[in-house]
Amino acid sequence: MRKTTLWLLGALTLGGVAAQAQNAFEQSGLMGKLESPDIIADPAKWPKAFKEAPQLAALVKEGKLPTVEQRLPSEPMVLQPLRSVGTYGGTWRRGFLGPGDRENGNRIRAGEKLLFWNAAGTEIAPQVAKGFELSADGKRTLLFLRKGMKWSDGAPFTADDFMFWYEEMYSVKDLVPVPAPELSINTKPGRMVKVDETTVAFEFDEAYYLFPQMLAGDTQVGGGQSRLQSDGRALGLYAPAHYLKKYLPKYGSVDALNAEAKAAGYENWVQYFRFKSDWSLNKDVPTLAAWSMVQPVNSQTWLLERNPYYYAVDTAGNQLPYIDRVQMSLAENPEVINLRAIAGEFDYMERFMDLAKLPVFLDNAARGGYKVHLDPGFNGGDSLLFFNMAYRQDAELRKWFQNTEFRRALALGIDRDQLNEAFWLGLGVPGSAMPSPMIPESPGEEYRKRWATLDVKKANAMLDAIGLTKKDSEGYRLRTDNGQRLRIQVDVPQTLTPTWPQQVEMIAQQWRAIGIHADAKLFERSLFFTRIRNDDNQMLIFANNGSESLFLWPVQTLPIDPTSAYGGVAIARWFSSAGATGTAPEDPAMLKAFDLLRSAAGKPQAERTKMAQEIWKLAVDQVWTIGLVGQSPTFMGTRVVNLKLENVPSRVCISQHCRTPWSGHPEQWYYNK
Repeated sequence: MRKTTLWLLGALTLGGVAAQAQNAFEQSGLMGKLESPDIIADPAKWPKAFKEAPQLAALVKEGKLPTVEQRLPSEPMVLQPLRSVGTYGGTWRRGFLGPGDRENGNRIRAGEKLLFWNAAGTEIAPQVAKGFELSADGKRTLLFLRKGMKWSDGAPFTADDFMFWYEEMYSVKDLVPVPAPELSINTKPGRMVKVDETTVAFEFDEAYYLFPQMLAGDTQVGGGQSRLQSDGRALGLYAPAHYLKKYLPKYGSVDALNAEAKAAGYENWVQYFRFKSDWSLNKDVPTLAAWSMVQPVNSQTWLLERNPYYYAVDTAGNQLPYIDRVQMSLAENPEVINLRAIAGEFDYMERFMDLAKLPVFLDNAARGGYKVHLDPGFNGGDSLLFFNMAYRQDAELRKWFQNTEFRRALALGIDRDQLNEAFWLGLGVPGSAMPSPMIPESPGEEYRKRWATLDVKKANAMLDAIGLTKKDSEGYRLRTDNGQRLRIQVDVPQTLTPTWPQQVEMIAQQWRAIGIHADAKLFERSLFFTRIRNDDNQMLIFANNGSESLFLWPVQTLPIDPTSAYGGVAIARWFSSAGATGTAPEDPAMLKAFDLLRSAAGKPQAERTKMAQEIWKLAVDQVWTIGLVGQSPTFMGTRVVNLKLENVPSRVCISQHCRTPWSGHPEQWYYNK
């Protein structure tokens, strides 16, 4: 066990256990077992009578709301609370970083997702939809909705809301210029069909066995209620037709809509429609989530309040959620959020929490009235360096990024053990980007160390062999085109991992030994992703905590998403358009990986797993991304939880598709008064 971990265990009196780090933390109570509330599927076990929050009961008495029985669907989602039936009330206090931090709220509203996951994140569970059915030939997926379900304004929620999205939003190029690649198989678009009021069919010309996982995953089609993005994406598969129709030209006049848009401060009806459909900015748009927005993301306080029509109840018949509201306070940077968490100002905070501050968190836990949970992720990389394989602004850098030996040499020039000690307290797993061995798609532990151990001598020899032999007076290698120093900029987002800037700075110091000059440049989250979409970035640091670890949709391993491909958006456009637009990858191995990916989605699970392993082998060997350290609590796995907050799991699934913190089902959390 690493000396840092030994020091930590001794200094914080975590039992003095001289064992492996994870076992020690499990015994300390910081790292628990995966758990979540049970969903009761048998209608015979559902409650026969229902109750509601006192505020809602008062509104019913005043005639401002229908009764709880009239608001709930006839087929509610029934949750067996994790430990006990709760009581109503309280405000969930949390922090956020401004409009660029919308994902913070998206995760809290993950109750609007069509399908979700079990505690381990490995099996699909009901959510908005009560279930699904995949045809034997894999060409048709049926999605079954809940009878009598309603939007937050009381309007019926039916299959018509899906067809409105598909026909009136997704199919309108002005609104969605970039089709969702997840709605195609082998570049052949699928179709959405209304079967009846509570059944929607997704039909494809070829087998698409992966599609149910797409519906449940963190994909464009798995996002829940549609949010039209300025980058052309239409996240989600349904929208409130009764509310949004009046903002479409089909149901009125383009001139009138443009005039209305300009009066409201927007250039045209398209921008205005995007605003109207955006739950984070427009408090009037109906929702299915547990909490509805009442104060927007561009405020000092982002505020959500209970949805009186939320579709879930507990086993005692209490309509969920128990907590009245979610209040997120604006902070200027992640460091401020950490300081507020240490002071006990938040009730549940996992986003932006810095594992390196664990000793400080534990020292202040009693004073702050909170408990710390550590949840290791399944992903191989809490931090990775991504090469932009579509970079075109500098021909010299482009040449080296396309050179496999260059990428491998940079990977060998990194001391991951030093990074692990400095930023992971020795609790991470150094190595390549491949996922945890508990994931079936993992290619085998021999790939953990491939091109992922420190070997300065070999790295220097490889760089010399490819022609980077000349150096300046400080030992940095010179460009082959103009004799100036070869410099690489690594973009760093102001986002979930507060120490990413320091990690890149440490790597830059380590690369001096192999003559590579690197600079870390910090960007606000929105600007960071804008640079990605324009292929302006040379390299960047991020995580690969995406759902590719489980079911082969490697958005953070291969450049396949044309709106946010870390490894090159131009290549992603080429992939998603079947070569109609964008730029084909120059690396034959990446072409092979793309071929495997295209065909894998149409294969049953066992075949998909083998093909996923082959893709991971290629990704690790070709070093399109440099893995650093992973499988730790660093990436949203360090949770600070108010001691009064009940029904919180002792460990939750940390992976993108699990939508932390929703993996803990916060609709059934409550405050112990």
